[in-house]
Amino acid sequence: MGDSSVAGALVPSVPKQEPTPSGDASTAALAAEEEAGARAAGADGDVTADRDLFCPICMAVIKDAFLTACGHSFCYMCIVTHLSNKSDCPCCGNYLTKAQLYPNFLLDKVLKKMSAHQIAKTASSIDQFRYALQQGNDMAVKELDSLMTLIAEKKRHMEQQESETNMQVLLVFLHCLRKQKLEELNEIQTDLQYIKEDISAVERHRIELYRTKERYSMKLRMLLDDPAASKMWPSSMDKPSGLFPPNSRVQLSTSTPGVLQNKKLDLKGQISHQGFQRRDALICSDPPSSPVQSGNVIARKRRVQAQFNELQEYYLQRRRTGAQSRRLDERDMIAMNKEGYHAGLEDFQSVLTTFTRYSRLRVIAELRHGDLFHSANIVSSIEFDRDDELFATAGVSKRIKVFEFSTVVNEPSDVHCPVVEMATRSKLSCLSWNKYSKNVIASSDYEGIVTVWDVQTRQSVMEYEEHEKRAWSVDFSRTEPSMLVSGSDDCKVLMPFYSGTFFDLGYPSLI
Repeated sequence: MGDSSVAGALVPSVPKQEPTPSGDASTAALAAEEEAGARAAGADGDVTADRDLFCPICMAVIKDAFLTACGHSFCYMCIVTHLSNKSDCPCCGNYLTKAQLYPNFLLDKVLKKMSAHQIAKTASSIDQFRYALQQGNDMAVKELDSLMTLIAEKKRHMEQQESETNMQVLLVFLHCLRKQKLEELNEIQTDLQYIKEDISAVERHRIELYRTKERYSMKLRMLLDDPAASKMWPSSMDKPSGLFPPNSRVQLSTSTPGVLQNKKLDLKGQISHQGFQRRDALICSDPPSSPVQSGNVIARKRRVQAQFNELQEYYLQRRRTGAQSRRLDERDMIAMNKEGYHAGLEDFQSVLTTFTRYSRLRVIAELRHGDLFHSANIVSSIEFDRDDELFATAGVSKRIKVFEFSTVVNEPSDVHCPVVEMATRSKLSCLSWNKYSKNVIASSDYEGIVTVWDVQTRQSVMEYEEHEKRAWSVDFSRTEPSMLVSGSDDCKVLMPFYSGTFFDLGYPSLI
């Protein structure tokens, strides 16, 4: 049996409707198969670089290659789907049916090798090993045992490294946590020292107040019980050497011996009674442990408990700031020793007293300044003058109105008339009264114009138009009366003087 019979068994001859160029169909099929195999074998391994290995239908690498009688290779699913609709070859147009399709084993084998080579070039070692196992490569049991031992040793080594890394990370975290907690502990200890000092100072001051109260209450009781004791109080309490009144000598010289003796006994008893009272008052330094608390005290304590966290933060902030940034000179040290209070504690006491004194807000007056010509009367700014006697309002009504505070509070009215009114060209956003001059007020409007007004003449003194967009805020300096600052939507803060000089800080606008 010759090669032609084997070739005919693999690729049987098919009668052609059209004459072939040369030879039979089997010869053409074998030639095409060998040519494809030669091209695939001579390729450099890059599948995408050889267009001949692409399916002419799906334009992808051929999968399950099948060869036609005319010598073209396609994906099996692609050519079957095509022949279900048409009976010709997609490449040359020759008549073709499903019976004239033959599997191309050589091309499949070449494509698999090229795919494996591509995976070997791009895939990781794990992927290559997995691919080799999936391909069913023959391996001896001894080789598998050695490989498994190597993998187990590698696994233990990696687990050990992972454990060491985890321990190192945990150790770093614990060191950081310890450092943070030590800093917190030092801060807490410092705060406790501040609190201890303040408690001692407050207790000393409280005891002094209690002693003073007891002395005056004892004096008041003595004056009410015995009017004659009022004459003896200065001599017995303030002047220890003068226990007898000035006229005692005359009385002794004119009295009888019995009466004189009785008077001496009464006087000694009275003086000793006063001395005991004074000693008891001075010894009793501690106030009563559980005094009867009034409703006001209970209400103030409740307010403290309700805002305890905020008050605590403010107290610690004041004490830490005072301890770090303020060094007491001799005058402050003498004042602190005399009063017993630290500056931070004194500030906090002032805030605490003010906070607990008031429990609610009460409306004392309501400003009604109806404008018949401007229905939209939104007030965007209210500013008091230097002496808190006048206040000005401004808003979308394009007017600055100045009112007397005492008149608005003490004289309720349906409509309050301003004492001064100044018209502007645009809606106003902010006002600022000069801290030194009572007649100077500045305004900023929606057009970005900052205007300085004279309240007495009701005229504008200066206008600054350097802002490119709406100006939101304006404020006079507290230390330099001729300087003011303004902020706008143009992301600029301008500091104009009355001389007209500007300094562009380039900061975001102050709102």
